[in-house]
Amino acid sequence: MQPIRTGVIGVGHIGRHHARICAELPQSELVGVFDADEQRCRQIAALYQTEPFFSLEELTARAQAVTIATPTGTHFPIARACLQSGCHVLVEKPIADQVEQARAMVLMAREKALLLQVGHVERFNPAFRAMEPLLRAPRFIEAHRLCPYPGRNTEIGVVFDLMIHDLDIVLHLVRAPVVSIDAVGVAVLSSTEDIANARIRFEGGAVANLTCSRISPEKMRKIRIFQDDAYLSLNYGEQCGEIYRKKDGRIERQPIPVEKDEPLKLQISSFLDCVRSHMAPVVDGGKAVAALDLAMQISDRIGAGMAAS
Repeated sequence: MQPIRTGVIGVGHIGRHHARICAELPQSELVGVFDADEQRCRQIAALYQTEPFFSLEELTARAQAVTIATPTGTHFPIARACLQSGCHVLVEKPIADQVEQARAMVLMAREKALLLQVGHVERFNPAFRAMEPLLRAPRFIEAHRLCPYPGRNTEIGVVFDLMIHDLDIVLHLVRAPVVSIDAVGVAVLSSTEDIANARIRFEGGAVANLTCSRISPEKMRKIRIFQDDAYLSLNYGEQCGEIYRKKDGRIERQPIPVEKDEPLKLQISSFLDCVRSHMAPVVDGGKAVAALDLAMQISDRIGAGMAAS
């Protein structure tokens, strides 16, 4: 079958990896890249032997599908232009910086019968995929996502920057309405929160406790899931996991077999496969809107707490 003509919009810290992968995947023909920084656009285009575009309209006229890796505030206007041009879209998380804009993107994609996938990349982490078949009605979920100060993307708070990954995972696992949210956060180096903790209670009794920080001296991306018959521990970064079960009055520990791979590559490959097969993506716009809406509620509570103090 003919490869899908792909374009990459935004070739900065994350987008350059989009370009690399789109140039490597057999189901992709990277027809070009677009970036507001013309010098960077030329450099990345030359590196992956494709064409630099300095007009979004010219790129979307050539591409069947695009990936968008630009600042969050630009997701809505860029995705809207791409959908209007008839391109399938994979946009980095969060889907937008306003829930109303995100819903408008979902509606536009539906009306035009185009694919809209959102880059909640941990869904494609091989460790999570290996653990998912073992999950049975989680009762308590604890996640930690920490990293050193990035010096970029700080125009949004750490809830939208980091925690939103775990919010998407939690909503996927629990699948019940949210009953209550408690959240706190602190701004240290940014104008928005750099550290945050949220405790989310769901109908049916499940609880999720999420902590994120972008001023940590160490990197950590871990999640622990407790259910009636087992406790599962997963390290996203190391792509490994363990399951603990009761057996004969003792706790038995077993490693979860994981076939390691690059999550971003798996995500983009899945997107292109869905474009070709007309199947629904793993993380469609509707799921991304739900994660964004929950992130907004957490952020609002943190903002109210910071204002009060």
